[in-house]
Amino acid sequence: MPRKGFRNAAHPLGSPIDLNFYYCGKEDCKPGHEWGPGIRDHYKFHYVHSGEGILKSGDTEYRLQRGQGFFTFPHAIAYYKADVSNPWTYSWVAFQGLQAESYLKRAHLSAARPVMDFDGNPWFETVFDQLLEARQSEKSGDLKYQSILYRFLSEVIDTTCKETEPRADGNFSELYVRKAIEYFEINFSHKVSIAELADYIGVDRKYLSALFKKKLNVSPQAFLLQFRMNKAGELMRNSGLTIADISRSVGYNDPLLFSKMFKKITGVSPKAYRKQASDA
Repeated sequence: MPRKGFRNAAHPLGSPIDLNFYYCGKEDCKPGHEWGPGIRDHYKFHYVHSGEGILKSGDTEYRLQRGQGFFTFPHAIAYYKADVSNPWTYSWVAFQGLQAESYLKRAHLSAARPVMDFDGNPWFETVFDQLLEARQSEKSGDLKYQSILYRFLSEVIDTTCKETEPRADGNFSELYVRKAIEYFEINFSHKVSIAELADYIGVDRKYLSALFKKKLNVSPQAFLLQFRMNKAGELMRNSGLTIADISRSVGYNDPLLFSKMFKKITGVSPKAYRKQASDA
């Protein structure tokens, strides 16, 4: 198979979006075909369909074969080369975005751990073909690229979680806390159960509470309460919203309970806070 691929001609350069598909391709590599050592300013993933090759990332060399894949990371030196006697066929997907790093961290992947084993998950065999098919949709191709990219990263996360249980070291403890904060930021206007939060992250509730107290010196409940009241304070500046409207907007169906909690955090009632804000 000759080298084939394409770029996302519609991708908005410099646009701050969560995920941005750049380009993809597939190639039967010639014996000894190599790239690097070099760096890129984006993420690039290779999936090995057949054959063998090596990847050098940092000071570590990895030998890869069919059913495995590897990432290269922005501004990290990498080098890879097809085997001389059994060169690999691989496909690749390149992307960037505001959330790209955090999604790969959820998969416990980094320049220090760039290799994955996908054997047993045939979905990755078809990523390039799916992107190629999406290219045919002139009016909605960009949306299809995005949906495939999100599916790709979700499969990466699920696969790595099956490979190994997350370690409870410092790096992962920070990741758990960050994931919890992201969960609060999205769900603060709804009823939030700390038990459901812990289950979403995949850790024990008591362990999560201990991490919050260690990292932020507050419990998850206290953090959520403070976050909600900060949001409520911002909404107070909108004169078109009643106190009841604001109460519901930050997860309290009972305005009286909301007022009580707001005063507990700020030291003043919602009405007094709103007056002070308007006088300032």
